[in-house]
Amino acid sequence: MATLTLSGSWRRKNALPGFRLSLGFTLFYLSIVVLIPLAALIIRPWELGFDGFIHAVTQPRVLAALKLSFGAAAIAAIVNTVFGLLVAWALTRYRFPGHRLIDALVDLPFALPTSVAGIALCTLYAPNGWIGELLTPLGIKVAYTPLGVVVALIFIGLPFVVRTLQPVLADLGREPEEAAATLGAARFQTFRRVILPALTPALITGGALAFARAVGEYGSVIFIAGNLPMKSEIAPLLIIIKLEQFDYAGAAAIGVVMLGASFLILLALNGLQAWTTGRQ
Repeated sequence: MATLTLSGSWRRKNALPGFRLSLGFTLFYLSIVVLIPLAALIIRPWELGFDGFIHAVTQPRVLAALKLSFGAAAIAAIVNTVFGLLVAWALTRYRFPGHRLIDALVDLPFALPTSVAGIALCTLYAPNGWIGELLTPLGIKVAYTPLGVVVALIFIGLPFVVRTLQPVLADLGREPEEAAATLGAARFQTFRRVILPALTPALITGGALAFARAVGEYGSVIFIAGNLPMKSEIAPLLIIIKLEQFDYAGAAAIGVVMLGASFLILLALNGLQAWTTGRQ
């Protein structure tokens, strides 16, 4: 009797109708789409054994591809964090001719298929392209080099930072800046002590999203990278090559390394974000 009373009381106090059904569907969907594929990815490489797994992920070609993928993604995320802040600031705080057009162009990397973006970037930065022909006399070669990989990752990662910062800047308003100016603070002091602390969690979030997207990017990179082994070959391309060779365990081994490294880096970034939020 007490059990029925408690059950009935819990049902009456539940503010979410259909909570049990929704939770069950969410867990089922999460298992089918995320957990089961990840479990298969983690289990498959161990068909090689521990020694085979270590050998598969420590080959010079694999290490070079992993170094390029993570290094280029980190550089692109840092660049996007800086320039994304500038773009978000300009779009949020100022109104100028063509404002809506530029605001819409920020989402262009989302709208373009990755292969189309890669072909467009390769066309622009090739030695005979519109931008490449200006850089070639200066001794700067972008296409078919690791620099081209960084450029492609910057292109596809910028919207993550801009769209993450825009709502925060809109909610921040101008009042804190005006109060700081009234108290005699210089513009740099206002930015460093008032604006930047409020934007730091959003900056870290946007940078982490850009990094996570860039690590596994494939379509927009392979055209401009040149795909030269030990030089401009990215890890996702190496996974595709191994799958075409029916080396599923070797491809999964590289995937596990990328998954583990990405998880640890994102976990560290989330911890940094929580720490900065707690200090405010």
